[in-house]
Amino acid sequence: MASTDLLEELNCSICLGIYTDPATLRCGHNFCRECIENVLDTQEGSGEYSCPECREYFQERPPLRKNTTLSNIAQCFLSTQPIETQAQIFCTYCIHSSVPAIKSCLLCEASLCKCHLDVHSKSPEHVLAEPTTNLESKKCSVHKKILEYYCLKDATFICVSCRLDGDHKGHKIKTMKEVSEEKKERLRQILSSLTPKSKETERSIQKLQEHKRKVQKKVDREIDKARKLFKDIRRRLEDEEKKVFSEIYRQGDQVSLSVTQLLKQLEIKKEELSNKMDHVTKLCNMANPFDVLQELQSNTEIFDTRDDKIDRKMLHDVGDLDEGQISKTLDTGLSNFVTGVKTQTHVQEASVITLDVNTASEDIDISGDLSTISSSEIKQYHPQRFEYYPQVLSTKSFSSGRHCWEVETSESGNWRIGVSYANIERRGDHSYFGDNYKSWCLRRYNMNLYSVLHDSKEMPINHKVSGQRLRICLDYEAGQLSFFELTNPETHLYTFTATFTEPVHAAFCVWDDWVRILK
Repeated sequence: MASTDLLEELNCSICLGIYTDPATLRCGHNFCRECIENVLDTQEGSGEYSCPECREYFQERPPLRKNTTLSNIAQCFLSTQPIETQAQIFCTYCIHSSVPAIKSCLLCEASLCKCHLDVHSKSPEHVLAEPTTNLESKKCSVHKKILEYYCLKDATFICVSCRLDGDHKGHKIKTMKEVSEEKKERLRQILSSLTPKSKETERSIQKLQEHKRKVQKKVDREIDKARKLFKDIRRRLEDEEKKVFSEIYRQGDQVSLSVTQLLKQLEIKKEELSNKMDHVTKLCNMANPFDVLQELQSNTEIFDTRDDKIDRKMLHDVGDLDEGQISKTLDTGLSNFVTGVKTQTHVQEASVITLDVNTASEDIDISGDLSTISSSEIKQYHPQRFEYYPQVLSTKSFSSGRHCWEVETSESGNWRIGVSYANIERRGDHSYFGDNYKSWCLRRYNMNLYSVLHDSKEMPINHKVSGQRLRICLDYEAGQLSFFELTNPETHLYTFTATFTEPVHAAFCVWDDWVRILK
């Protein structure tokens, strides 16, 4: 009785089990911490909180205090309770000793050990089952006979009397074994359909895990690249800072030296003037006219005041800081810095591009190192060639990542440079790079006019391109294709934004002269 009373005191009123990590509300009631937190979570949306036991309301979510004493009592109580084990079923006929049963006879309503099973009747009405004490559940509650059949209409187990004379007479009936085999066959079909799905799921899991590992490697690689890049940026910026400061200090030192030299000259002139003033004052104070005239006859230069004037030109020529030169040094340094950073970011994955001669038109010639495209009058046959326009694709394709390549063009000539899907048409008007949705390109025409083309939509480049060196940058995942003129500083010409759905190849079209891919 005392144990029962103690158990009631140790039961959580929410889960009705013994306290696990008991926590106390301000009202004094105890609950399992997880139980009361779940209750408070459900009350959170209403804006009011209450104790599940006494219904005391709290304006704010009440704090939970661990009840260490109650937790210790619950643990001690559990440690004193015997561990429950599954009840073992013993042979009905072994009355002098407890021998475990291995089968139960539903007809005899008895459980049998191995010895008694060997001598037991083998007639069909003696149905054997796994050892059980609940034999009544295996028999018809009306006729007290073994349940051997299954009524398909009423979906219930019945005995032979239910089938012949009872409520299920005339219904569609099957034996339990038949129904069981049908169910098993259905389960086998389900298992058969689930097996490939399970394998497919396992393959998907492996692919995702592999993708996760690849992404993590890319993350580590990109972090390392970015860290090195920013380290180099800081170094470059410090170098440019030193150059600007050096120029400022140089000009300051130059001005300071000029001022110092002029100051020395003026100090000497000041001393000479002071001596002359003292001499003139002395003459003015002489009382004897003879002495005054005699002194002036021997020192006639005292009346010459031309050298007493301050040379204003000397003061003007002392100089000052050349702020324009400082600004130019700063601008040039920053411009070089930005160009260097852009170049460094663009060539993170510099790509080696070679030309696929099998796609080259008859009207162009490919150099032996597969890097130069030039117009040609020699007709050559290439399988998969472009037939209408003097075009060629690169051997390599790109389906991920960031890639850059640089080209040099002749001073004159018309060309198109960009990227294209491999399945672009090889003949007809829509095979021209830029005149279809499968290609993107920068175009030069009429000697020195530039534009960009995609899906026959053209946009002029207003910037005047003066050089013959260009950089093409592809960011496949970001869907960006950018063109830059390699001047100092580097000039951005245009960026396409697209969603690439297939691998892309570098694409070149040369009407006259040549285009060379730089190594």
